[in-house]
Amino acid sequence: MTTDLGTKKTITQALCLRQESDLFRQTWPEPPARERSMPGFTWEQLERQLADLSGSPEKAALTPALVSAMRKQAPWKPSEMVLREILCLAWTLMDEGFQPGIGPGEVAEMP
Repeated sequence: MTTDLGTKKTITQALCLRQESDLFRQTWPEPPARERSMPGFTWEQLERQLADLSGSPEKAALTPALVSAMRKQAPWKPSEMVLREILCLAWTLMDEGFQPGIGPGEVAEMP
C-alpha cells in the first residue's frame, strides 16, 4: 500500500514537472542555434557564488540544499527555465528582508 502511494506521488510530481516545463517552452521557445551560449560553470561554483552573495551565514547555510534541489530537476527542464530559477534564487538570497527561521508576523532585528 505504501509503495502504491509513493509511486502515485512520484508520478504526480513527474507530471507536474513536465507540465511546468511544457508551459515554459510555450512561453519561451528554444532559441535558434545561432545564438551565443554563456560560459559554462559547475553546480559547485554556482553554490559557492550564491552562498557568498547571500549576505548572512544563515542564508549561506541554506544554499547547498537549494542548489541540490535545483540540480536534481534541471535535466528535465529547459536551460532557460533553470537560468530563471537561478536568478530567482540569487534574488531571494540577496533580499535583506528574507531572514531564514523567522516565522510569520515576527520581526527581525536589524544589525
